[in-house]
Amino acid sequence: MKTIGFIGMGVMGLPMAKNVVQKSGCPVKGFDVVEKQVRSFQEAGGIAVADVKEIYETCDVILQILPTHEIIKNSIQQAIDLGKPGNVIVDLSSTAPDIVLEMHEKASAAGMYLLDAPVSGGNPMAIAGTLALMVGGDEKAFEDVKPILACMGKPVRVGGSGSGSVTKLVNNLIGGAMLVAMSEGYAFAAKAGIDLQTTFDATRSGFIGGPLYENKIPKLIKRDFEPGARIAVHRKDIVNAVHYAEKLGVELPMTRMVLDVMDWMKDNGHIDEDQIAMVKYYEERMGVIAGSEQA
Repeated sequence: MKTIGFIGMGVMGLPMAKNVVQKSGCPVKGFDVVEKQVRSFQEAGGIAVADVKEIYETCDVILQILPTHEIIKNSIQQAIDLGKPGNVIVDLSSTAPDIVLEMHEKASAAGMYLLDAPVSGGNPMAIAGTLALMVGGDEKAFEDVKPILACMGKPVRVGGSGSGSVTKLVNNLIGGAMLVAMSEGYAFAAKAGIDLQTTFDATRSGFIGGPLYENKIPKLIKRDFEPGARIAVHRKDIVNAVHYAEKLGVELPMTRMVLDVMDWMKDNGHIDEDQIAMVKYYEERMGVIAGSEQA
């Protein structure tokens, strides 16, 4: 039986860790810097550790979902330095492809495996255990940990190292454009004086309907900007996409427009709100408020 370690229990990480605890049948050790999150993990049956080094030193499979490239790289490096050959490190974070490739080489040299396995679906799907997991890396290592990853959703190996991260960039640059279009459309509807709930009811079963539309538009209508997924996290992927496009020598004009909106949100203190709060960018320009807390 494998011993699993889970590092990072934020909005996404905590429900993901709980699903691994409850479905894997393996002992799962967990660490986070926020004590409240660790307590919740422990109440779900996880094994809380006071020092993250215990995970690096004792776990066969190390799952991590962390916020910044610096923290991600440091965690992978510690897993390499303190772990044993044969270990599988699974980075569930949104990490730039070039960083994944750099750390993959280091893990391989130490006789370990690094899989890049970013996720998509937001907090609701993290809770339900129905996330999309886009996995890059060694096929044998993937098959070995696939039952563990399946506790969190649907894992699909998309290719070699770094390909999971590139696939996530594709997912999030498209998702970013959709979210900005929703924000613009509903601010426009509010300015035109039509009812937003009726607009939603009339369009949700049409061509633009789908999981993202169903999740985000009700939040916009209620002006519920508590994050299911924060703009700050999505913006990191948009920046990564722009930088990687530069390496490939191509332009991403739509993605740069999305980044402009996200940068405005950052500059105006809204970066930690839900993605659909980007409607505020259009409200400012159109002189209108879309939705109502009483909706």
